[in-house]
Amino acid sequence: MNYLNKMGVIRLPAVVNLVALSRSTVYSLIKNNAFPKPVKLSARAVGWRQSDIEAWLQSRAIAAQPEA
Repeated sequence: MNYLNKMGVIRLPAVVNLVALSRSTVYSLIKNNAFPKPVKLSARAVGWRQSDIEAWLQSRAIAAQPEA
């Protein structure tokens, strides 16, 4: 397990796997403020807080549930 995983930060390939969306869709959603913004790790690297991605997935699951 690398340092970023211990800190709860995941990189784009892991985000794409978790949310089952393409890279371009993820960035499109970020542009439209519909997806968590990445955290800058260095001059050329970003990552996402795993807790932010999990919360986003949870919100999508709740929104998809039919109203009773």
